[in-house]
Amino acid sequence: MAPPPSSPSASRSEAENKRILGIVFFTVFLDLVGFGIIIPIQPFYAESLGAHPSTVTLLGASFSLMQFLFAPFWGRLSDKIGRRPVMLVSIASTVVGYFIFGLSGSLTILFLSRMLAGFGSANIGTAQAIIADSTTPEKRAKGMGLIGAAFGLGFIFGPALGGSLVRFGLAVPAFVAAGLSAINLVLAFFILPETRTAGAKSVVVHRAFSWKALKHAARHPNVGQLFTVFLTYTLAFSLMEQVLGLFIEKTWLFAEPASVDHSRHAATYTMYVLVVVGVTATIIQGGLIGRLVKAFGERRLLLFGIGAVSISLAMIPVVGWYFHFAMLLPVSMCLAIGTGLINPSLSSLLSRAVDPDEQGGAMGMGQSLAALGRVIGPSAAGFLFEWHPNVPFWIGAGLTCVCGGIASTIKPQRK
Repeated sequence: MAPPPSSPSASRSEAENKRILGIVFFTVFLDLVGFGIIIPIQPFYAESLGAHPSTVTLLGASFSLMQFLFAPFWGRLSDKIGRRPVMLVSIASTVVGYFIFGLSGSLTILFLSRMLAGFGSANIGTAQAIIADSTTPEKRAKGMGLIGAAFGLGFIFGPALGGSLVRFGLAVPAFVAAGLSAINLVLAFFILPETRTAGAKSVVVHRAFSWKALKHAARHPNVGQLFTVFLTYTLAFSLMEQVLGLFIEKTWLFAEPASVDHSRHAATYTMYVLVVVGVTATIIQGGLIGRLVKAFGERRLLLFGIGAVSISLAMIPVVGWYFHFAMLLPVSMCLAIGTGLINPSLSSLLSRAVDPDEQGGAMGMGQSLAALGRVIGPSAAGFLFEWHPNVPFWIGAGLTCVCGGIASTIKPQRK
């Protein structure tokens, strides 16, 4: 099926669109490697500055708060002025954020650095809009899978690199992340093209999250359910995500004395889990998602992925009770299979539910709601973890089941 006349992909050859997809993949990959480097060290870097578990998870929430506020801004700004300038400015912001992270000597500066990096990293909706610009509807999920694959590879190389660099000091990975983001900025400046067509309809740009824009996008069929799943699923997942390193530390390293070596060991264990997640997600989203969509459709894959994530979250405390750390790795693999199916399916369904000239705003809004979930989840996760380490995982599993019920109401799409 040919793309509609208003679709920017219609004005470019298939070879040009494939080249753009490759460029976006590499840009997002470098961005996520930098992000992934920080993940294993962030909880223990904060602990070295005197943070308690509730403060550690609030640090993750501060990053996501900026994504919540500014993902719609970046997305809708890209609808108005173009994708390329938005990507360049946002990547530059992450460079500065990571550099300040490495220089942080207090929790206040650490929070400021994460907020600045979150402001820059709110550009994923714009990257998804570039994918939507460059694909036909029937190939949309496969295109979105490239971003998922970039995430997966970022979670392979980033945490592995961060876990290796931590031996030189907790701040060193942050400086390396800043350097990688700087390389990403230079490469994007020279090779990232503009994909929004000059004749596309201009839109009103909201400076931050806007309820009016949310209601405007939700007028389309299925968009309300998809936005709700974006929020609820991400909230459930982030309850686990922000305390997983602390859970590993408390469950399998509790006998070790608190020290720099202890932090390095905890960061290394966390890195192992993230690498397993990254490898699995890359296989699903980078190699299998296109064929799976053709065989089953996005809606069925979304439901199956939600089920896999719910089971995995419920199993993590069981592994902590009865098994060695190594048993956490197959559970993490099941978790990654679920997320590998959910993320591209959600993005594809959303992009097909709105008009082409609203895709940037809709993608940005979806990412903003996901970021809101990553604000609420971590804000609660630390306190829940201090109450009982298993509670965040149980609540996350329950919320994911709620997502399954909501997703089951999504109607098949013809676009």
